[in-house]
Amino acid sequence: MNRKYTDVFFKHLFSITALFSVLALGAILLFVFVQGTKPFFVSTAGGIRLVAQRIDELTVNGEFYKDRSTFINLPKKTEVISICFPTPDGEQTLDIAVNTKEKDPKKQLEFTHNNEVKITYPENYVYTVSWPAAIAALEKRIHIILPEPPYSAGKFLTGLQWHPARDKIFGIFPMIAGTLMAGFGAILLGVPIALLCALFMAEFLKSKTASVVRAGVELLAGIPSVVYGFFGLMVIVPLVKNIFKVPSGNTLLSAVIVLALMILPTVITIAETSLRAVPLSVREASLSLGASKMQTAWRVVLPHANSGVIAGVILGISRAVGETMAVILVAGNSPQLVFNPLASVRTLTSTIAMEMGYASGRHSEMLFSIGVVLFTIILILNSLILRFRRKVGTA
Repeated sequence: MNRKYTDVFFKHLFSITALFSVLALGAILLFVFVQGTKPFFVSTAGGIRLVAQRIDELTVNGEFYKDRSTFINLPKKTEVISICFPTPDGEQTLDIAVNTKEKDPKKQLEFTHNNEVKITYPENYVYTVSWPAAIAALEKRIHIILPEPPYSAGKFLTGLQWHPARDKIFGIFPMIAGTLMAGFGAILLGVPIALLCALFMAEFLKSKTASVVRAGVELLAGIPSVVYGFFGLMVIVPLVKNIFKVPSGNTLLSAVIVLALMILPTVITIAETSLRAVPLSVREASLSLGASKMQTAWRVVLPHANSGVIAGVILGISRAVGETMAVILVAGNSPQLVFNPLASVRTLTSTIAMEMGYASGRHSEMLFSIGVVLFTIILILNSLILRFRRKVGTA
């Protein structure tokens, strides 16, 4: 009776745990997708926003504000902004005409002011109005922030420039190209080496020696990625610089080599496990027909284990495309479209890691959009490999 209740209890416990895990994963994916698609459908704000700096009291369109430390939000269709605040020499007044039909943010506002007022344009969609003081640090300022319209998804995916701070230009095509070139380069370099190593360990090494080598490979799989990146920075980057005589060794080639080293343990471990799982009878049948041990390993054992080998390749691709820290240290992180392996590149993951700490507003939302693009790329690549595996299995 006690065993029956225990089985029922653990059955429900596992079911509830699995349900909450699925719901948590779904919530995370939903949050990322909502944040990532938001900038393509929604403006950054409903209307113009004002931020007062070193101004304790001010009146905006007849409404009085005191000790305002947050945004002053104006209605969406505001056409005139009248700002007034007291100063020791009297009142300062600023009248602004808003042209809502103008698409160019630099032409949306027209100011009526005296000659003492200084108007600057520190970044797209932001005006700064300042009044001079004896000390520059005591200048009174009002920042006028225009709402940014929804960004074009086409410009986002195909744009060649990434200037998020001042110009508000978000083109990630160079980073997509850098991610794919680094990932595929690592796969082309690392997977053949990993398969040969796995085949050698499973078919040609003695069991005791293979167990020692296997333990070493599994140890390599547990090394943090930042350690691989530091190794690449200290060893591979100088080698690339000295061998190819380039100004800097932080290049696409360095990233490819480091990523290839990183995926080796994962692919070797999974592939070798799949190869050892092939029944002994298959090997004996091949050998009895006169095939050599090499022919048996290459033409019989490896095709029988293709399912596990492809699973290892999928994990290797996911790690190569999704790697962050190691790539930051060795790739150079220049957001430019290049096809020269000796040039600096930046990947999608590097952009998220380097800029999320200080990003805000539309910039922060675009980093979530990069996460959605990265997730989509990995999903497409894995789907293509799984489709290839099904075709190989039915052939």
